[in-house]
Amino acid sequence: MAITINTNMAAARASYQLTKNNTALSKSLTRLSSGSRITTPADDAGGLAVAMKLKGSINRFKGVEANVGNAISFLQVQDGILESAGKIVDRMAELKSLSQDVLKNTSDVANYNSEFKNLQVQLYQLSSSKFNGVSLFSTGVSFGGATVGAMKAIVTTADGETTVSINQSLLLSALTIDTSDSTSPSLGSKKFTDAEDFSNKNTGQVRSFAATTTAKGINLSFCEAAVFNKALENIATLRAENGASVSRLQFAEESAQQRRTNLEAAHGRIMDVDIASESTALAKFNILVQASASMLVQANQSANIALALLG
Repeated sequence: MAITINTNMAAARASYQLTKNNTALSKSLTRLSSGSRITTPADDAGGLAVAMKLKGSINRFKGVEANVGNAISFLQVQDGILESAGKIVDRMAELKSLSQDVLKNTSDVANYNSEFKNLQVQLYQLSSSKFNGVSLFSTGVSFGGATVGAMKAIVTTADGETTVSINQSLLLSALTIDTSDSTSPSLGSKKFTDAEDFSNKNTGQVRSFAATTTAKGINLSFCEAAVFNKALENIATLRAENGASVSRLQFAEESAQQRRTNLEAAHGRIMDVDIASESTALAKFNILVQASASMLVQANQSANIALALLG
């Protein structure tokens, strides 16, 4: 190879290799410091596009899990109130039995009836309960038995195509007996005036265990055992509906967690750097950078040979 002064090919090649190795070293340092295999779109454009879509699905599943968890909490609070309502109806039935004791005088029965009416007010207040401002129970009334009530849809997939409906149970309906229906238990032979009727019907046949005030409560002596049994049966039905919804939501939550976990694994296989492999590459490029720099120094010094020849 000719000896020249204007063009030092050895130094140019060494400089090129130094730049190349230094770029590779810098990229390796960036990957290790960030933990990501893809630090710029140029590293893997297609992989980055897939990873971005996977990341979006992962974030949506996190939202789904939060929503399902809140729905389960909603139903758990609702069930707690339904359980309390059942205990109150049990106590009311007990008061009915106690009031029929032959040793109880009129004053004693009046005392039982006072508690009976206050428990009706408590039942009405329970039916007005809310969860973060959202009513736990539907305000509508369907006479003649327990109705599951209004539905609230909960999205259980990232694409929003699958939903689970939870019930705003009709607690007031469960506590309402329509004696005009031949299949319903009787409230007894006594009839009621329209003034005592606190439903929308004026037949004198519809009564509820829940009342807004003690003045509108059903008198203890009017209720037969079958009425209490029907109310408890209705509440039990609502609790069963509640439990079924919780069971389904728990499975939906588990499914969302599994899918999110699998998506995170897929995202990691695309984006995460292999520390062992990249550490090896870092050591290699570090040595190459030092070697390239050393060779560049020597290549620059090779021009001194031309000066020796001119001397």
